[in-house]
Amino acid sequence: MYKVKQAKLTLEDGTVFIGKSFGSEKAVAGEVVFYTAMTGYPESLTDPSYTGQILVSTYPMIGNYGVPFNKKENGIHKHYESHKMHISGLIISDYSFEFSHWNAEKSLSDWLKEHNVPGLFDIDTRALTKILREKGSMLGKIEFEDEIDFYDPNKENLVAVASCKEREVYGDGEHKVVLVDCGVKNNILRCLLRRGATVIRVPWDYDYTKEEFDGLFISNGPGDPAKCDVTVEYIKNVMGTEKPIMGICLGNQLLARAAGAETYKLKFGHRSHNQPVLLEGTNKCYITSQNHGFAVATDTLPSDWEPLFTNVNDGTNEGIRHKTKPFFSTQFHPEAWSGPVDTEFLFDEFIKSIEESKK
Repeated sequence: MYKVKQAKLTLEDGTVFIGKSFGSEKAVAGEVVFYTAMTGYPESLTDPSYTGQILVSTYPMIGNYGVPFNKKENGIHKHYESHKMHISGLIISDYSFEFSHWNAEKSLSDWLKEHNVPGLFDIDTRALTKILREKGSMLGKIEFEDEIDFYDPNKENLVAVASCKEREVYGDGEHKVVLVDCGVKNNILRCLLRRGATVIRVPWDYDYTKEEFDGLFISNGPGDPAKCDVTVEYIKNVMGTEKPIMGICLGNQLLARAAGAETYKLKFGHRSHNQPVLLEGTNKCYITSQNHGFAVATDTLPSDWEPLFTNVNDGTNEGIRHKTKPFFSTQFHPEAWSGPVDTEFLFDEFIKSIEESKK
């Protein structure tokens, strides 16, 4: 028998769930959000977009395939989306103490403890998710013996926390791409490198306007885009040069703000591997992976911009593009890993726009 310690998850509305610990016995507070992916917990837990959040998995059994070996390729962690775990806590229904996979190095429990992240199981995640669906994302806290206060991570500049601290260069491809790291997922780097790019990765507030580059890429990241005004100003500068620009997730919101549009917080956000989006002007529907809590207000886009994709479920914006210049972005993740790869071709479109701009 495995010995486990009881702990509680308390929501800001006073709702309490009693669970059992399988991670670090550390009290934490943050924003409670849910995600619906069936697989990919190593990727999700290392996704910088979850910074400051207590993550609830709606899929009932977690931990059955352990955690993969921590290998690197081209200086990038092969199986993770960043170099560390970014969630504040993990909430699940059933934890598998026995794991089995040819590529597994350790258990999820051991991994959580290594990163000092608490995890609770034996919680009715169905009931918890129904509360979040009804009331929206809420503040919450995981407590053992000691009580702590609630904490709203969205009041902080989470991008500054998740971004890299120094300029780094990857690859030696033909096309030089400045990647603004607002909390970038590793698979964005992999997708660009596979397409022959030299990637110049810079911090969120880095002045790259004097760099020599062919295209600008704005990454995903956590938190409120309104706290990234310095990033927006640098994007505006590049828009004046008409070099190709592509953004993903937070990058979509920052490009929109640079264009003059507004952003807002969603009720509970989109976090799953199965969000349908419609390509504007067509009947083409793509299945996408998503992880965001803010969105672009489509009706505030200037006249020279237009929506590129729209969420079929709730009609929210899923991408924008300039009508005449090579600027576009998506709210979803074309580089999804794990997740559907239906829209990875958008990286090809970005590289193609760079090639055309250099003719």
